[in-house]
Amino acid sequence: MAENRLPYEGLRVVEFTHMVMGPTCGMVLADLGAEVIKVEPVGHGREGDSTRRLLGSGAGFFPLFNRNKKSVALDLQTPAGREAVLRLIATADIVSENFKPGTMRKLGLDYESLKQLNPRLIYVSHKGFLPGPYDHRTALDEVVQMMGGLAYMTGRPGDPLRAGTSVNDIMGGMFGAIGAMAALAQREKTGCGQEVQAALFENNVFLVAQHMMQFEVTGKPAAPMPARISAWAVYDVFEVKDGGQIFLAVVSDTAWAIFCDAFGFADLKEDPRLATNNHRVRAREWLIPLLRDRLKGFSAAELAALFEKHALPFAPITRPEDLLDDPHLKATGGLAPLTLPDGRTAQTVLLPFTLGGQRPGIRLDPPKLGEHNRQLLGELGYSPAEIEALSPPLYE
Repeated sequence: MAENRLPYEGLRVVEFTHMVMGPTCGMVLADLGAEVIKVEPVGHGREGDSTRRLLGSGAGFFPLFNRNKKSVALDLQTPAGREAVLRLIATADIVSENFKPGTMRKLGLDYESLKQLNPRLIYVSHKGFLPGPYDHRTALDEVVQMMGGLAYMTGRPGDPLRAGTSVNDIMGGMFGAIGAMAALAQREKTGCGQEVQAALFENNVFLVAQHMMQFEVTGKPAAPMPARISAWAVYDVFEVKDGGQIFLAVVSDTAWAIFCDAFGFADLKEDPRLATNNHRVRAREWLIPLLRDRLKGFSAAELAALFEKHALPFAPITRPEDLLDDPHLKATGGLAPLTLPDGRTAQTVLLPFTLGGQRPGIRLDPPKLGEHNRQLLGELGYSPAEIEALSPPLYE
């Protein structure tokens, strides 16, 4: 990146987001240089973004998706709080939100209201569904996975299964960010902002579009992944020595010859029933058990070494926590340290691309609740006494 400048440096984003989808959009823009200001509600039983306090599978939400952001804590139910927010929005290029339909309108912070104040404003709205028959429903990642075909494709027949990460929340936020980028480019041409809408359900449908198109092209429905007829003969997880597991793939005729030579399987290489990939696919019923038996005496590490030596695809079966020590991620700068709001240090995962050979990094740790009230409200012209009156009594 020229002079280490990030592409959205100088851009101001004000976000009203919680959980994963909306914060992901802001994280992408923040990582790319935008000043992202997270407005967190306080008062009336609210204590900022509720993901600050989640346990279990939600414990990583706040620190991951709210890095590189600033926090302003305001009571949006009061006229003074709403006035402060409107002053802040007047300085913004983008507003992003992911609250239930109607919430922002009640606060006078919907797009129709705000565009009257600033026609150049880009407004990104993250919802469960785009406007239509379903838009009154409450959506969650798991809800749209079930109704959008993804759980059906992931699980075994008759056993729909949620994917192992918040795929729609994260990708929905990414599409919100892509929409914001497109709106910024359009604003350069027209001088006008616009509303961008992204939705969980439509994102999920996009994810299964390949299976929908398969049906359109072939007339045959896609089988769930565990029951599918693989396009390749050897494309499986193998149980090996000492209870180990490894994924092995042999996906071409050339690779099959290399595989047989590497393991001394001359009988299989010369077997006319296995002459081509399609022959081997038809032979899977007896071929795969035979290969499982022949490979079970190897350890996962031994198989990995042989497959790597011969440039054959393989993969260890890795748990997420193991990736914190992955040598490739560590060597390529895919992980970066940050300080959690409670003062502990942790490693986080950076965006999966480089700009000018560098991964966009961490400039700001995940903020404490209201950490930037004094700075940002002061810039808006509020006096120290007014800032104290607007701010929560205790920062996190």
